[in-house]
Order: sequence, then C-alpha cells, then structure tokens
Amino acid sequence: MATPVVTRFAPSPTGYLHIGGARTALFNWAFARNTGGKMLLRIEDTDRERSTDGAVQAIFDGLKWLGLDWDGEPFMQFSRAKRHAEIANELLAKGQAYHCYCSPEELAEMRESARANGLPPRYNGYWRDRDPSEAPAGVAPVIRIKSPPSGEIRVHDHVQGEVVFKAENLDDFIILRSDGTPTYMLAVVVDDHDMGVTHIIRGDDHLTNAARQIVIYNAMGWFVPEMSHIPLIHGPDGAKLSKRHGALGVEAYRQMGYLPEALRNYLARLGWSHGDDELFSTDQMVEWFSLDALNKGAARFDFVKLENINGHYIREATPERLYEVMLETALEVGRVTDVEGLRANRETALSALPELQPRAKTVLELIDLAQFIYAVRPLAIDEAASEQLTPEARVNVGAFAEVLRTLNEWTVPAIDAAARSFAETRGLKLGKVAQPLRAALTGRTISPGIFEVMVLIGRDETLARLEDQASA
Repeated sequence: MATPVVTRFAPSPTGYLHIGGARTALFNWAFARNTGGKMLLRIEDTDRERSTDGAVQAIFDGLKWLGLDWDGEPFMQFSRAKRHAEIANELLAKGQAYHCYCSPEELAEMRESARANGLPPRYNGYWRDRDPSEAPAGVAPVIRIKSPPSGEIRVHDHVQGEVVFKAENLDDFIILRSDGTPTYMLAVVVDDHDMGVTHIIRGDDHLTNAARQIVIYNAMGWFVPEMSHIPLIHGPDGAKLSKRHGALGVEAYRQMGYLPEALRNYLARLGWSHGDDELFSTDQMVEWFSLDALNKGAARFDFVKLENINGHYIREATPERLYEVMLETALEVGRVTDVEGLRANRETALSALPELQPRAKTVLELIDLAQFIYAVRPLAIDEAASEQLTPEARVNVGAFAEVLRTLNEWTVPAIDAAARSFAETRGLKLGKVAQPLRAALTGRTISPGIFEVMVLIGRDETLARLEDQASA
C-alpha cells in the first residue's frame, strides 16, 4: 500500500505572504488534494529578530482568503528547538558530526586562504578528526555535520530532473550553533521527518539546500522526501520579480480588487499547465494537477493576463457575492463614502450589478461603476465625461428632461422610445443624445445602459441630475 502523500508549506514570518509563496502553497495544496493526502503548515519562525506575530497572522489570513486550507494545527518551528538540538547531539554520538571550536577570525582566515588558492571560500574541516582533548578551554563549540569527502550527492527532482552535486564542494556546515540553537538546515530536515513529509515542493532557490539536507537525511538513515524545485516567478521583462512587477503581499491583490478564484487560476498557470487551458476551476486544477506538469522554465508575471482572468470571474460571480466583496473591499481600503452608499442602496446595487459586471475587470472598478447609484448632487464629472457635455449637449439634456417629465411609465422601453423619438425630431443619432445623458447622470463615459441607469436611480433623481447639468 502506497504511503499517503504529505506536503508542507513552510513560510518565514518576516513579512507578508508574497505572491511567490502563495503559488508554492497552491502547488503543495493542489498536489495534496489531488492525491487525497495532507498539506501541513509550518511557520519557520527561528529568525526571532525579524519574525512577528503580525506577519504570522498575515500568512494565515492570506491562505484563508485564497481558499488554501491546511490540515491540523500549524507547526511553529522555534518551539521545536529542543528536538532539533537532540538530533544534532544524536549525530554527534553516531560519529556523523563533531564539535568545532574555530573562532570567527580563524574562519575568516580560512576563507581568505581558500580564495588565494583559487578555491571556494569555505570551512576546511580543521576540527573534523581532531582529538576532543585538544579543545580550547572556555570556548563554546558549534556542531558541524560530516559531509562526504568525495563522491556525488544526487537530487532526484520532478522539475529539474537528476541534479548532481560533487560532495567535495560541500563543506562541513554547522547544524547547531554555539548557543545551542539549530541552523535552518537542521531544523528543516528534522521537522520534515517528524511531520512525515513525503513530498517537498518549493522554489528552485532551495536546490543547493537540498544537497546539504540530503547529507543530514543520510547521516540519520532517514527517508528522503521526493522533491520538486520550481523556478521563481519573473517580471514581464524577464528580471527577478520585484514590487514594480507585482511582488506584493496577497492582501495587496485583495485590496486591488482581485477575486481569490481568479488569483488561484492565474497562479496555477505560472509554472504549471494543463494543455492550452487558460481558464479552469479550482476543482479542475486539483483533478488535473501532477508534479510532472510543473514547468522547468521561469514563469513571467503579467498584470494584463491577471486582469483578464479576474474579469472572467467577475462576470461569472453572483451579484449577491460581488456585493459583499465590494463592501469588504471598500471597507478595507477606507472608502467610507462607498461603504455607506452601498449599504444604503443594497437592492439597487444588486439590480445594477448584472449590467456592471461585463464592464469591470476588478472589484475596485465595480465600485467605481456603481457610484452613480449613490452619488451626491451635484455630481463630480470626470474629464472624459465633461467633453460630452458641450453647450449644445447641455441644451439637449435640458430639453430631454422636459420630455421625461411627461412620461406615464418609468420603464426602460418607455424611456428608450422617448429618447429615439427625441433624437429623430432633432435630427440626431441616438448616441449623440445618450452619451451626454450618461455623462450627466453618472459623471462618467462608462455605465450600464443609460435607460437602465434612469430606472435604477428613479425619476426624481434622474430629473434633478439632468437639470444640474443643463443649467451648469
């Protein structure tokens, strides 16, 4: 019977959950769900100076917003320091590790000497085979692993293929510091072993670490998890992803008005593919996901593609869901007027959303488009809309307002018929009437159908807004 799959996502809480980490979490989650396994969450908080409770909470919140649930309680790495030290001492007892008493000055001298001889600057194994009786008094030692002096260390990787490291290029690295705290390299291996991790999916910046970690696995006689090192995300220009490209925290994408299902879909395509499919549900991704479909080439982040995908999911969402997301987003970014307007005009906003959804690519755009519902008179007219309100157009707006006063029915067909008759009487195309009306009623050049707008805001508000602009 096959061992159940266990993956892990192991971020450091020294900042928010960034977009690269979110993708790593997504791949671990999708593989675990595809195989009926588990994804565990480990917070690697051993850097005590930079780790914060706020960053830990931001990781939890980011994963929950993305819809990536983990199994069991999160592991906190720092709390396991005693266990890590226990394994370091076990390696010492097995003869697989040793105490090193070198001072920082001696280590610096070793590195300089190596450089002078054209060798990589690293520790030369000075204390590897020395008798403990030679230990200097009063010096707290570190513990170093005994790396193989020769041969090869092979990383069997689902993405990178067979990666071979020459053992002589790996020095005897430190696994326990002189103050008894573990190094990252040791802590990761012990935690992955104790958590029963079977598959490690992470960025390819950890590929060199994999070779060192295999040294520890082998020294302990432990099973080495299967590995997949995925290329990092690059910007559109091929350079390493930076903030100007989109290397932001997940919460920034929420605040910019992206839906979690859109971000999941987009991130999945950054390094994984299923044929030529661009749009797919999360359930489809889970069903199709395999490690062998992970891409070896670096993916490029593209805001235009993300916006297009987000637009698709906005069109697919129910008005009720979008209304709630609009409220949450407006609250989070501090748009108090929008929060109050949306709350006071819930039913009108819900009625308008089917008309607004095809016109927006982000939730923020949806909020902007919905502002006509609760805009305070006199409306602020944007630059493009003001160009529609020429002196001649304002005269027509005022004249059409008088026509509207006489309508018996306040319905889209009745207003439509009145506008067509008005345009024909004045020898105008319908657009020459409708566009200035849109500018006068919404302050913008983009909105739902203008006759639908009139019905949504009602007769009195329509007439008042038109009169404001006719007399301006």
